[in-house]
Amino acid sequence: MQNPIVDPAPFGHYAPRGACKFAVEIARRCAQGWGSKRIAFLMRSLALGRLAGRPVDVVAFGARMRLYPQRSTAEKRLAFTPQYFDPRERALLAERLTGDFVFLDIGASCGGYALFVAALGGPRSRILAVEPHPEVFARLVYNIDESELHNVKAVGCALLDIDGEATLFVNASNEGESSVRFVNADARVVPVRVPAKTLLTLAREEEFSRIDAMKIDIQGAESLVLVPFFAAAPRTLWPKLLLMEYGPLRGEDALEARLAEHGYREILRTRQNVAYAREQGVGTDGRQT
Repeated sequence: MQNPIVDPAPFGHYAPRGACKFAVEIARRCAQGWGSKRIAFLMRSLALGRLAGRPVDVVAFGARMRLYPQRSTAEKRLAFTPQYFDPRERALLAERLTGDFVFLDIGASCGGYALFVAALGGPRSRILAVEPHPEVFARLVYNIDESELHNVKAVGCALLDIDGEATLFVNASNEGESSVRFVNADARVVPVRVPAKTLLTLAREEEFSRIDAMKIDIQGAESLVLVPFFAAAPRTLWPKLLLMEYGPLRGEDALEARLAEHGYREILRTRQNVAYAREQGVGTDGRQT
């Protein structure tokens, strides 16, 4: 792995300048229409080329972020076009924010979701951001510290069905596409050993009494985490809102059936994600939920 620690220079050292700044400003002003997106993506490409491999310091969702857009698709979106970063999913979360909102971001990357909720939720909210990739985790911690958001905590581990260690397969060209299970066959993959915990272990260590919402994006390993969690965790810990990456080739049909049995119903589906809300009452398995 190259450069395992994020550049520690003060925030603003890598602020976009000149033509890069112009391109970023234009890209961020673009609307949701097809033509506007074409302009935004053109400006994004221009800004990326002007960076010449350097990171970029920007403010997104009210948080300060040092991003490495050349190495992560998520960080490229956050840096140049945050308005296109899962807008319907973020709106759904924003609707449910309360003063003491508890949110878990599993596969947090550099903190897009976690920092959005932390900045919007206020000081009484509690956010846990979980990221296994050591280098990306360092970027996440930097972004949290620079944003001075004291309601979010970062944890560096993978989530699995057992406690211990795991091999994380990192896509060298897109560090956000890392997983303990699914690997892009066409990608250059770097294996990294990381600590691993179950979701229930993590919830107990953090002394959670409830989880209001959870986002999980771990590249095809979602069932490894969720199935044993629902089998062992008390129902008081089952998240009221569950947002997860959707990929039709990763066995979500079986997982969706299990979620339905546990009283969850689909309330949102986008090109990349699906959201479920937990209905109170009795699930189709006949058990009280």
